[in-house]
Amino acid sequence: MSDKRSLSVSIVIPTYNRLPRLQRVLAALSAQQYPLDQFEVIVVSDGSTDGTAEYFQQARFPFELTFIQQPNSGPAAARNRGVAAARSTIILFLDDDVVPVPHLVSEHLRLHAERSRRVVLGTMLTPPDARLSPWVAWEQAMLEKQYRAMTDGIWPATARQFYTGNTSLARQLVLDAGGFDERFRRAEDIELAYRLVKLGVEFVFAPQAAGYHYAERSFASWLTTPYIYGRNDIIFGREQQVDLIGFVRREFAQRNRLTRWLVWTLLDRPRASAAALALMPKIALIAHRLLGERGSRPIYSAIFNLRYYQGVADELGGRDHFLRPKHTVKAAHT
Repeated sequence: MSDKRSLSVSIVIPTYNRLPRLQRVLAALSAQQYPLDQFEVIVVSDGSTDGTAEYFQQARFPFELTFIQQPNSGPAAARNRGVAAARSTIILFLDDDVVPVPHLVSEHLRLHAERSRRVVLGTMLTPPDARLSPWVAWEQAMLEKQYRAMTDGIWPATARQFYTGNTSLARQLVLDAGGFDERFRRAEDIELAYRLVKLGVEFVFAPQAAGYHYAERSFASWLTTPYIYGRNDIIFGREQQVDLIGFVRREFAQRNRLTRWLVWTLLDRPRASAAALALMPKIALIAHRLLGERGSRPIYSAIFNLRYYQGVADELGGRDHFLRPKHTVKAAHT
């Protein structure tokens, strides 16, 4: 076993019932241009039942690998286990469906070598050989839109781009921030990022540190995600004393007319909302068949944003607390 000083980076991969995708990630790590004896890989199985444990009993790799099993506790708990086991001073988080390009590891470490206290944000690109479901294709398109905005200097990298599918930072920073909050199973990475901001870190976008995101999720799973994100954004702002509600309201004001009309019309109207959310996905699929992503993308955007703002409003206590906040009305008379 090598000691901590001989390792440049510890790669932490939480996994849950994605063995074929995970095998593809591990194969790509075996082909990294960075010396394979200079990094370790820590795979944390979060209660997998698909033969993951049996696979690692037999598998051999050209790098050091540690396999950890835990009862299903969520990705935050899995990443915390991985960080605790890591022996390097740098942690690189990868998801079990993000296949790294050959220079991913070296690009992350190059940017850390330039300056300390950095958080390096890699990319999760759409694979050219993948056939994604329409809603996942929409999600990937929105992610790549963010990447283009950061590349073009339209906005800088911030805590809100801290996606642990492909990102790296000093292990001590994770520990100093208190690790991932295991209460959260969605957006737990963003919540940690807000605590990292208070430690004075620098977020750096690294477009060359690329991975291909072989994403797959059911429409039902996709539909629950924005609602949880909306609730969590309000919880994070409240607990971390960050003005996220102000950010959310300003962002809402910039949304297109369809999104704003849907939110105004359907918030706190469960029957109408349920009817709309039953109909809109069918329309989106028809539009996708006829026009491709160009036709379905506005509809999936509307669905996603409606569910997100429903989550925001519910966490705030209802539509009036979001759309007509009392403190804003009072402020207008002072």
